[in-house]
Amino acid sequence: MKFLIVSFDGLRPDLIDSKQTPNLTRLKAMGATLTGQRTVYPSETRVAFPSLVTGATSSKHGMVGNKYVDRNSNPQMYVDTADAVLLDRLNRESGGMLMSAPTLGEILGRAGKSLAVLATNTPGTTRFFHHKAEEFRHVRISGHFAEACSPKVTLDAITAQFGPLPPVPPKGEPDIEAQTFITSAFLDHVWPQHAPDVTILSYGEPDTASHFNGTGGVKTRQALSHCDAEFGRVLDWWESEGREAGVQIIAISDHGHITGHTQVSVLTELAAAGFRVGTAPAGDIDVVVVPGQVGALYLAERTQMQLTRLVEALTDKPWVGPIFTEGRNEVEGLAPGTFGSDLVFGDHVRAPDVYFCFRADDSVDEFGLVGGTFYDNDRRPGLGVHGGLHPKELASVGIVAGNAFNGKGLLSHLPTGICDIAPTVLSMLGVPLPQTMTGRVLSEVIAGREPSFETLPDLVEGKPQVFETGIGRYSQRLQRVSVGNTIYLDGGWVSSNGS
Repeated sequence: MKFLIVSFDGLRPDLIDSKQTPNLTRLKAMGATLTGQRTVYPSETRVAFPSLVTGATSSKHGMVGNKYVDRNSNPQMYVDTADAVLLDRLNRESGGMLMSAPTLGEILGRAGKSLAVLATNTPGTTRFFHHKAEEFRHVRISGHFAEACSPKVTLDAITAQFGPLPPVPPKGEPDIEAQTFITSAFLDHVWPQHAPDVTILSYGEPDTASHFNGTGGVKTRQALSHCDAEFGRVLDWWESEGREAGVQIIAISDHGHITGHTQVSVLTELAAAGFRVGTAPAGDIDVVVVPGQVGALYLAERTQMQLTRLVEALTDKPWVGPIFTEGRNEVEGLAPGTFGSDLVFGDHVRAPDVYFCFRADDSVDEFGLVGGTFYDNDRRPGLGVHGGLHPKELASVGIVAGNAFNGKGLLSHLPTGICDIAPTVLSMLGVPLPQTMTGRVLSEVIAGREPSFETLPDLVEGKPQVFETGIGRYSQRLQRVSVGNTIYLDGGWVSSNGS
């Protein structure tokens, strides 16, 4: 038995239909759709994909955001995980502990099996799929960046066969050529030459196009259609050859998208509240504001007074959604009015002192897509963003197909998540699961298996656990749901604040 995991970065499941994505629709008809699939918080690529390969939340694997502050380095440093060279250095300097949980590639390698990666994401994301590929002599190929590729002999063979790595397209243009490149490299080189036990084929679209053109924009749909067409080539191969060879297909996305409708500047707002702010640690900085759609604030002076003062400044703002600080009990954080970060599995040593979401709502954008939010970047309103706890940011794609899965159009409504993929794959391959995994084996869609949990009426109906806290006019709510011992995030909201 072998596995092919195909990822469509940032694809909302409600964008899959017979016209836009006929091949994903074809896969759904052949297999089982996980209708309750969702991602982790923060709902960012370089948190979610580490969760994919570790089968765990960021509280276990330690990738707490696309960008974070490493307090353990001397001096403290700002880390942008898009940089594959930096990630390689940090992994070596930490004795192989870039991620604080074992990954799929490591686990397979130690079991005498192989993981291959072909991806058109950033170089850092590509490395995250298998950051120790060199150690196990596994294949990792980027559709753009040579520094993310290994081994060189395989890269040389692929570029000799298919031409040089495609350039990154101009900002705002769909990334087309590279999707074709990695698909061809898998079909005509990696599979015939290596036949990996597990392959991750990761299309970096429609995420990038959505960020610059809107989630339903013409260029975003062009990118999505092209990725689906390339996946169609994979599906044709699978029907003619791969399925008979025992290949199981799992199609996923790492997060969804909502639409930024109102621009704010966290730096400007906190400076106006009296804080000395910056985007990296420095001697004259009170608060490091990590750039992006995930509110991540690191205090220079980590006192209760400073933490409370910072949170008070946030709860007064109409653009602030749910707020999380280190937990002081089972629900609340150290700062009054906040949730404990462990409620969203954000309690790692690298985590910021304050996580917050931008306030989101169910407004409908120009393309008819539900989900809007305040945002902090230099782009115009109307474009796709993600990182928070709106259900449309958390909702992600999950489809499984193959002779080892139940299928033929099955809709499985149990909650599932990106952390469940690795334990499911390892279990089906007969490889023991490490204790660090927080995801579960998706027994309900595996042929011939009985679920290992009680299917209680409350679970079938999807009744959530609801948590509430707040201070003054600021009130927030978080919803989660459980399957056995595995917990999934439904969403987080604020009902009132300074608006």
